[in-house]
Amino acid sequence: MEKILFFSENDAEPIDLDIWLEGKTEVLQPIVRQWYEAIAHCGPDVQLIFHDGHPIGCIENAPFAYVNAYKAHVNLGFFYGAFLPDEDGLLEGTGKRMRHVKLRPDKEPDQHSLQTLLSLAYADIKERLWAV
Repeated sequence: MEKILFFSENDAEPIDLDIWLEGKTEVLQPIVRQWYEAIAHCGPDVQLIFHDGHPIGCIENAPFAYVNAYKAHVNLGFFYGAFLPDEDGLLEGTGKRMRHVKLRPDKEPDQHSLQTLLSLAYADIKERLWAV
């Protein structure tokens, strides 16, 4: 199993989501908020932090998912996405571990498939932590 990334307390940035969202494209704000809240509701042990200027969901300081807004799309990302089953072919990226899904305001995503990926990412990080 891959080595787990852990963030320290010093890695978390004191950023307020509402203030951060004000600086993002207005049409993307509801998409970010929806998936930020979905990450938060994965389980009672989820910690939400900002690192490198975007929101990240962690368990015991180990990240599993993030959301970030760009100029014309939002990324819903998974720190160990390369290891997740992706039956619908939603995940993009070629990195060793990370994958993301691009969400665009003019294209309705498959909510069920995205929520499934998020749930799988949450279960995956819990399993990784349990194996340590």
